[in-house]
Amino acid sequence: MRNIYWGLLVIWLLALPCAAKQIAIVIDDVGNHQRDLQLLELPGQLSFSILPHTPYSQQFAFLASKANKELLLHIPMQSLHNKALGPGALTLTMNKWQLQSTLGHALATLPQVKGVNNHMGSALTQYIEPMKWTMEVLKKRGLFFLDSRTTEHTQAQTVANLYGVENIDRHVFLDNVPTNEALKLQLEALKLRADAQQFAIAIAHPYPETITFLKAAIPELEQQGYELVPVSQLVNLKYIQLAEHKKIQPRFSIPTSD
Repeated sequence: MRNIYWGLLVIWLLALPCAAKQIAIVIDDVGNHQRDLQLLELPGQLSFSILPHTPYSQQFAFLASKANKELLLHIPMQSLHNKALGPGALTLTMNKWQLQSTLGHALATLPQVKGVNNHMGSALTQYIEPMKWTMEVLKKRGLFFLDSRTTEHTQAQTVANLYGVENIDRHVFLDNVPTNEALKLQLEALKLRADAQQFAIAIAHPYPETITFLKAAIPELEQQGYELVPVSQLVNLKYIQLAEHKKIQPRFSIPTSD
């Protein structure tokens, strides 16, 4: 019986259509500079993560929404290195009311966002309690969480799962080193990830070098058979894949005697 089951499963899998490999690129740190508005001229379905309470945050959000671009809130979170976080930051010194009020105020200024990801956060995302308070807010608002993974010890997705918040994580930082050669290497790593699991997520930043690189790289990605999609589409895909995986789990009954 087991051989028959696995034989049928293999036939079913082979019969499935081959979907295009999907890539999402999220541009972080948007809103501080007027030049950030030029990001909207980049081709393809990029996603943009906006820092709250910055000089051009609301203007960017308005124009991006008109252009049907996907937006996230890039919420600053305390880092291990005590870097300056900017306005709207969530810190370890906050109690539940302070953290949720700060996050709620940031979200209220950017009602267009579909999700949230962390700006820095190598300290805060390691702690269960502030992650619980964060996920409570996102659950109530129906927002997903993209873990930027600024530390390997992050608890964000574990807590998001406990609270029923849809979540996903970043696979590649494109421009930690914003040179053309380094960007090419990171893009190849992103493509390898997409080849292996049918989708991949990159985070990049509004550096002039990155913008110049993406103008040429995005059309080439599409020519190579990769589909550039909003990050929320990959969040949905993750949960579809999880549901399908549960459906095809083998179920064997244990025979019992009368």
